Amino acid sequence: MGEAQTIELLESYHRFPCSYTFKAIGKVENGFIARVVAAVRDELAFAADPPYHVRQSSGGRHVSVTLEPRMDSAQRVLDVYRRLRNISGVVLLL
Repeated sequence: MGEAQTIELLESYHRFPCSYTFKAIGKVENGFIARVVAAVRDELAFAADPPYHVRQSSGGRHVSVTLEPRMDSAQRVLDVYRRLRNISGVVLLL
């Protein structure tokens, strides 16, 4: 699916601006949580961290970071995903 199609799909399900949920799952090491939160904050040029919560796996090796920033557009959603994909240790993005 191309970027234009992805934007069209996002816009069909979301009415921007709106709160959007990002979830990054990765290994609990090297400051993974802080790096994920900082990536979203920096990409969106927020002065403070966006709302987020953390959940550790039962075995303690992985952690999910769920962020819910207010997004202005579908394009900005794609920009955040692009930034998150480049973080070392990301196992899954939702």
